[in-house]
Amino acid sequence: MARVVESGRFILGPEVERFEAAVCARLGVRHAIAVSSGSDALVCALHALDVGPEHEVITTPFSFFATVEAILRVGARPRFVDVCEDTLELDPEQVDSALSERTRAILGVELYGEPGRVERLAEVAARHGLPLVEDAAQAFGARFRGRAVGSFGALGCFSFQPTKPLGAFGDAGMVVASDDGLAERCRQIRSHGATAKHRHALIGGNYRMDALQAAILNVKLPQLEEYLRLRAHHALAYDQELRELDGLTTPRRVNDSTPSYSVYTVRVRDGRRNELAKALDAAGIDTAIHYPVPLHRQPALLDRGLGLPAGSLPVVEGAAEEVLAVPIYPELAVADRRRITGVVRRFFGHH
Repeated sequence: MARVVESGRFILGPEVERFEAAVCARLGVRHAIAVSSGSDALVCALHALDVGPEHEVITTPFSFFATVEAILRVGARPRFVDVCEDTLELDPEQVDSALSERTRAILGVELYGEPGRVERLAEVAARHGLPLVEDAAQAFGARFRGRAVGSFGALGCFSFQPTKPLGAFGDAGMVVASDDGLAERCRQIRSHGATAKHRHALIGGNYRMDALQAAILNVKLPQLEEYLRLRAHHALAYDQELRELDGLTTPRRVNDSTPSYSVYTVRVRDGRRNELAKALDAAGIDTAIHYPVPLHRQPALLDRGLGLPAGSLPVVEGAAEEVLAVPIYPELAVADRRRITGVVRRFFGHH
């Protein structure tokens, strides 16, 4: 950080370029374009693919609002498709049947850092000659069959927001690509569409990464494998300690998938989710719900005629009533994790 301050280069510059090169090496992609946030990475990616008015983008209703917001920010319309019952990711079979002449792209999300459906989504996209954009905000470092998440689609988008597997000290993001032309468009778009100073070939935005964030990420990136190892250790321990409880379902793992374990989410059946959250809160344990209101039921979309009636997407609507995330992060103490599982087990009548 002191080096950045002394350099006077606070936006883009050598620290950012070094981080981009390191990400390319780690993920096995040709290009990495550092941007201001994961949300802006999605906008930049869709813009680079010429997604705009009159186009539809097929996406999941089960994600953070930024996923659908990016589609709206480039003027396109979301087309929501239900999710798989096991991973709660976009269902490739339903994507196949939702395509129309207006479909311009598929936007998939590696929810909770689980990449279990990405290869099949890429196959559907390729079969129809459509680009796949990976919203891998929660999945930096995750792999499927040894291949890095973010490299399956035409463009992959990451977030380095502080709670993510690789977190900065504020907002930061990344677009990765293997196509030279798409990468160059992304670089132009992140800096107001400029090809040179005061020469603007495209309408872009201000999506540039701060050098301070890149400097911090350059220090943390070499430690990523250890962060992911610790997350996986806690997740697998949770699986063991919570597996047999009647009324609770632990996350389902996909063969050949190496998740980032960004979020550890259980499903609480029989309408008891909020009751369990209160029991954990009473014990001083934070929980979160990712996500209580599916995107197709958000007021901002319903007000614009872009939502869907209740009951339209039954798998995601059922999940929204049941999901509950418990703490998982590399520094989580084993004693604290056991205290968490102890509260959950007692809630379901186990000791």
